[in-house]
Order: sequence, then structure tokens, then C-alpha cells
Amino acid sequence: MLTDVECKNASCPQDKKRVRLACSGGLYLEVGPNGSKRWFWKYRKDGKEGRMALGSYPDVGPKDARKARDQAKTQKSDGVDPVAARKVEKLKTAIPVGTTFRAVAAEWYAKQAPQWSPTHATRSLRQLERDLYPWIGERQMEEIHPLELLAVLKKVEERGALETADRVLMLCRQVWDYWLPTANASQRNITEGLKKRLTPYHSKSFAAIVEPAPFGELLRAMFAYKGGIVVRTALQIAPLVYQRPGNLREMEWTELDLDAALWTIPSAKMKRTKAEKENGEPHVVPLPAQAVALLQDLHPVTGHGRYVFPGERSHDRPISDNSVRSALYALGYGKAQTWHGFRASARTMMVDQLNLDPLAIEANLAHAVKDSNGRSYNRTQYLAQRFKQIQIWADYLDQLRSGADVIPFPGRSAAKQFAQTSP
Repeated sequence: MLTDVECKNASCPQDKKRVRLACSGGLYLEVGPNGSKRWFWKYRKDGKEGRMALGSYPDVGPKDARKARDQAKTQKSDGVDPVAARKVEKLKTAIPVGTTFRAVAAEWYAKQAPQWSPTHATRSLRQLERDLYPWIGERQMEEIHPLELLAVLKKVEERGALETADRVLMLCRQVWDYWLPTANASQRNITEGLKKRLTPYHSKSFAAIVEPAPFGELLRAMFAYKGGIVVRTALQIAPLVYQRPGNLREMEWTELDLDAALWTIPSAKMKRTKAEKENGEPHVVPLPAQAVALLQDLHPVTGHGRYVFPGERSHDRPISDNSVRSALYALGYGKAQTWHGFRASARTMMVDQLNLDPLAIEANLAHAVKDSNGRSYNRTQYLAQRFKQIQIWADYLDQLRSGADVIPFPGRSAAKQFAQTSP
């Protein structure tokens, strides 16, 4: 075994890269020509030779080097790779001890927010700052008890915000999932099971009429609406194209090709993640002849500006989300039919009454779906099928509005009937 004196006097000739002085049990001192002296332990793993650095001399003397070697040997005999174990310990020491919920949540938010839409990012930050930080923001993550978090969620429930409480719990679950890889192995995600302790929340669907006869009555009321031409046209086009209200009210003349009967919505306007908005394809919407006619009639009124449906106070901004909603209330349908509900009305009746292809309908709704073979349905394809489909739907609405008998005969699809009866 090497003594301290031998280590102190060890040297390496300038014409050599290194000199290795054996100690015992695979331990050796490596001396460089520049005077550096480092301890290494040589071992074998899976038939391959490896070595583990144990420190530099004189900071680590022969006695301490042998102790470090013995500890590494013990780990190896227990089935633990001593080199890998040391790397994990170094990573642990690089992580702040006793991290607070605020610090972890802020770090998690900073990584996630760039991938979110501005609306979702703003809402998540508001929930952190309003519903969580005041109560557990300065608490250490490992010290927060599930009942403590439950009490915080109950405070949200007490103000009647059941949906928000559910969202806050989901947000906490993600923060804990983010923190766990850096925590002790004994830690767990304390949000598990808390959802069952909250008041059940069921999201409300947008009110929508899905039966032919009452929907025909709604259409007659809409076409008799006495309001301004801008809101009246938006109201009448809504069920024909069944797109999201935000996309419809922000429709721009540059997005329309009325000769080709196409409306191309830029990806940035679609309901998508930030990355999808920036890199995704536009959503192409075929227009039935009835929608084209309505837009042609409106063009002399608003065609000189940017928006198809400009606001009354400023033509540089589109109509508000409340415009069509107020019109529906004025017609007595505010609670029975929402603007967004036209999507559900179309989706339901196009399948139930017209027996049209659900996949093509979902593509027109800009929903990401898969066919029977598991392939993503390309929204930009099948335009010919979607053109035919949306025209059948528009003709069907005309018949509903006129009060025609549109009840399918047994054994025959309404689509076939329309193919025979439509002019």
C-alpha cells in the first residue's frame, strides 16, 4: 500500500503522459507530468473495465482513498453502479433544498407557457396567483399535506367556482408531476384522489336545438330578424357553415374566395396550441351557395373594409361575441340556442337526419379525428365530399325553413332523398 510519503514524492517524467502507482484492491495514484496527482479505482462491470475517480492528492490522502474505494466496492457488490450513483448525488446537490411551491410552479409555468395560447397562459397564471400562492406559495413542496391542498381547493368551491376548482387541481397535478423527479423517492403526487373530494362538476354543453321541426321554427325567426344587415347576415350564415363564433365574427374579406366558394381561415386564428398556430395548416371551409349569396349581398356594405362583419362603433374591429347572442335573445331563443350551439345542431342533424359521413363533418368542424385505421383525418382533403355534404345541409335547412316534410322514409337516407328532390 502507498504511504503518504510515497505519494508526496511521486513524480512523472516529462517524456511520459502519466505514471500510475498501484495501492491495493484496484486503487492507484495517477501522476501527471505537470505534477497533478489523482486517485482512481479500477473495476470491471459487465466484462468491461471501468474506473472511478476518488479525488486528488493531497486533498485525499491514501487512507481516505482506500475508504472511498471500499465504499464503492460495497455499492458494486449490492448491485449499484458506483459511478452512476455518484452522478445522481451530484445532480441532487445541484437542486435547491426545501423548494417552495411558488418557486416550483413558477419554473414549471415558465417552461410551459411558451407552448400555450395567450388565453390559456393568462388564465393559468391568474389561478396560481389568486387561488394558490396566497395559501401555499411559501410552503415547502415536501411539507404540503393533501388535506392542506384540499382546504385550498375548498376555498375556491366556496365562492361557487366549481369549474375553477377542478382546473386548479389539474394545474397542481402538473406542478407536482414536474417536481417529483427531483424529490426524494418517498415523495408522491399529493393530488391523487383529491378530485373525489371535490363537488362533482359537469361541464355544460352549449344550448342547441337538434330536432328538425323546432330548428325550422328558429330558422324562420332568424330570417325575419329586423336588426342591422351585418348581424342579420352573421346570424343567417352561422348555421350554414357551423364554424366557431370567434372565427365567424373575425372573418375577413381577404380570407374569402367567393368564386371558388371557399373560406380559408389562417392557422393563427384556429383553436390550437401556440406551436400548432405557428406551424399548422389553414382550415379550409367550403361554402354552400346560400352562404355565398348572403356574402355577395353584404359585400357592397362592408367590402371596403377588413372585416366581413365589422362592429358598429369601429369598422376596424369585428362585431362582438354578444352581437349574435343578443339577436338570439331578441328572437326568444337565447336559452334554447347559443351561437356556438349551431355546431352541435349541425353535427347532430347531419348524422341523424341526413346520414352524412361523420368524419367529413368533424373535418369541417376542425376537429382532430382518426379514421377506422387510426390515421389522422386531413382537414384539407376530401373537399369534394365536404362541398357536396355542406350543400346538402344548406338545402336541408331551406326545406326546414319552408316547413317542408323532411322526415326520412324508413330504409332510405335523407341524403338520397335530397339527391332526388333537390333542384
